Amino acid sequence: MAININRLTNANCYVDGNSLLGQVEEASLPDIKKVMSEHKGLGMIGKLEFPSGIDKLDAKLKFNSFYPDVMKSAAGFNKAVKLQLRSSSQVYQGGDMTSEKPYVVFMTGQFTNFPAGAFKAMDNVEIELNVSITAIRIEYDRQEVLNYDANANIYIVDGVDQLSEYRANLGI
Repeated sequence: MAININRLTNANCYVDGNSLLGQVEEASLPDIKKVMSEHKGLGMIGKLEFPSGIDKLDAKLKFNSFYPDVMKSAAGFNKAVKLQLRSSSQVYQGGDMTSEKPYVVFMTGQFTNFPAGAFKAMDNVEIELNVSITAIRIEYDRQEVLNYDANANIYIVDGVDQLSEYRANLGI
């Protein structure tokens, strides 16, 4: 029986709909981490942890030089940007590539720094921008895997709204 292997090896980034093809050297997307709260009580032999929310999300874009249009967005104050990372997942079965499927991540956030650059002789300046992410949506093969929006109390996994009862209980 042949095994299936998925490979994501390259991508293109967009800021506010503008392609950054060839400009971004590395993109580190956020980890969605639960904030866990400890629970202990009389008569319990152990302590437990339960989720109480989602931790803040951070992303990083490392550029291979200074690009004025992107840096103007980074210098802006209190303005959210729309980020997108697009990739093509190669699917292998039995050693043969059998298909390619789109992997797309949509994010909303704010740049949190404005680096002027570090200069070294005969090396290109690398610029690393940090982004505080408030919303992220991940699609694979045109199917929504995750949709999280901190401002709207949305957390959807595979089409199932994980917070519908929570919002109803809060009256929102």
